[in-house]
Amino acid sequence: MEQNLLEKTGKTLEQWKQLLAQQTFSKHGEYMSFLKKDHGITHGFANFITLKFREADAASFDADDLVVNQYKGKENLKPIFDKLLAAITQLGADIEVAPKKSAVSLRVKRQFALIQPSTKKRIDLGLKLNDTPFTDKLESSGPFGTMCSHRVQITEIDQIDDELLQWLKVAYEQAK
Repeated sequence: MEQNLLEKTGKTLEQWKQLLAQQTFSKHGEYMSFLKKDHGITHGFANFITLKFREADAASFDADDLVVNQYKGKENLKPIFDKLLAAITQLGADIEVAPKKSAVSLRVKRQFALIQPSTKKRIDLGLKLNDTPFTDKLESSGPFGTMCSHRVQITEIDQIDDELLQWLKVAYEQAK
């Protein structure tokens, strides 16, 4: 979107940020309304500009900082995350690791896994698995909704076992 901003709106992102810096708004919606009503910006570009101005999007942050922030106050879960990430990235060199504000998405052609520190004591591993029945351990996606088909709740590092690694491998293969 940033590459098309000047052509579509007549200003660069930096110019839009300077304009927004002159406003006294405090809410995302106020900036959006201002851009849409006063400057005729489409909803998508108004949202993009506002997110970048407020540094509220994941792309405004360094990937490592996003992960560090996810585990603030949940440092006990970081070794579980590290072991999961190491196991997943060994599945193939084509895996994209994409940290967001609250989770880390793992993709090839599509997302196949999502690692989220959901509580201070639990990581939820979301998986996108086709035609795979639920079990006591491999639950329905729960809070992930349609982003994932299944969820595994992990509270201990030794729960990253052969069975879980096989589910990850299947999800990865299905996403290719």
